[in-house]
Amino acid sequence: MPVVANSIKFGTDGWRGVIGDEFTFERLALVAPVAAKVLYDTYFSTAGSRTIIVGYDRRFMAEDFARAVADTVTAIGFDVLLSEDYAPTPAYSWAAKQLNALGALVITASHNPGTYLGLKVKGHFGGSVPPEVTKEIEAQLSVGVVPLAATPGKQEKFDPWPSYTQALEGKVDIAKIREAIASGKLTLFADVMHGAAAGGLARLLGNQVKEINSERDPLFGGGAPEPLPKYLSKLFQVIKTHRETDKSGLTVGLVFDGDCDRIAAVDGEANFLSSQVLIPILIDHLTLRRGFTGEIVKTVSGSDLMPLVAKLHNLSVFETAVGYKYIADRMLAAEVLLGGEESGGIGYGSHIPERDALLSALYVLEAIVESGLDLGEYYRQLQKQTGFTSAYDRIDLPLASMEVRSRLLQQLQSQPLTEIAGLAVIDCQTIDGYKYRLADKSWLMIRFSGTEPVLRLYCEAPTIEQVHQTLAWAKHWAD
Repeated sequence: MPVVANSIKFGTDGWRGVIGDEFTFERLALVAPVAAKVLYDTYFSTAGSRTIIVGYDRRFMAEDFARAVADTVTAIGFDVLLSEDYAPTPAYSWAAKQLNALGALVITASHNPGTYLGLKVKGHFGGSVPPEVTKEIEAQLSVGVVPLAATPGKQEKFDPWPSYTQALEGKVDIAKIREAIASGKLTLFADVMHGAAAGGLARLLGNQVKEINSERDPLFGGGAPEPLPKYLSKLFQVIKTHRETDKSGLTVGLVFDGDCDRIAAVDGEANFLSSQVLIPILIDHLTLRRGFTGEIVKTVSGSDLMPLVAKLHNLSVFETAVGYKYIADRMLAAEVLLGGEESGGIGYGSHIPERDALLSALYVLEAIVESGLDLGEYYRQLQKQTGFTSAYDRIDLPLASMEVRSRLLQQLQSQPLTEIAGLAVIDCQTIDGYKYRLADKSWLMIRFSGTEPVLRLYCEAPTIEQVHQTLAWAKHWAD
């Protein structure tokens, strides 16, 4: 048992593995009771309850794995509220906080390909547990099996959607958004990528939301439920076709990952907009039209436009390592307006310390409706206001082995880079990986995965041509 348990490792947001290989019922039966016990040890003094939320997304056999989690957790004496259907991960985080539970155990592999499943652990406060909690779960896995209780806990079904959507509706001028859609002033497409966002916007805004990839498909159309351009050809084509036949009003496409905690968008001209674009728009909208204040939290891989827009509104900026758990930690410690990461996760201090793609979608729609601007035009106006224009891209580069990873890391440490793609390095940040600022105000970030032989390369530069040139240089350096 210890050998199996020692191979279970938590990453930046949960434990994930290939179904039937790393992720099995046997392994989940080891992890779930330990996770429940650690949630109890950590949060019982605050929660005062023995209830744990168990939820799941739309992946292969997700409901069966969730039922197994519920059974093992009740067997050791905890009460369980088991979701009666799939729902977004943030809906379970919301439920943990609203229902005063110890936390939530969510069966999901987020944006990974369909062969994967996983377990996310959420705390009593409504967000991902901090690293010290997942480390404690790993430590206790090697100790032994959690004993069965003399009296098992109770297990009940619950619907996480009503309370969650009611909370989201109260965050925006929902009537104004609904009216814009109903009147044809705004046409809304939603690519739910076969995931847990399916039906979410319709619940909030009505059946005039044009949803695509709604059906459950555990193989995600042969790709992955990740809001990246390479998986969005259908959405691009739908928007282009719509604009050819109907040029009136505004058009937007919103994209959600597999468990609905990440978001991206496509503007009326069928241009992809990552959270590097959406976060500056959201900062501007929430301060200008909603009067929100507070700190802006960004990861080190976030666009330089974020602090510039924050400066327009006299907001301070706090920078963290990559990973939403670091943003969540800051949200629990300070008054935060918004915290966001370049991979699509955005959360709000007025909500829960958790990425929430449906709430982000509502705020984006409110920004469009109240400004009267297409998202692309809104972004260009912010670039003009700040005097800052840039392009951004990222590539994940598979390495031959973990040994190659170690060799490259050692090279960066012993032979610091002084020039990249013909430009002098003027500064290097090491909050997470190596972020090199270059002479033309562009930057390149080199960051290694902690669990697999993958090199992540991020770049922001004045033009997309320079971005690609710099990333090509970095790829050649790694090779």
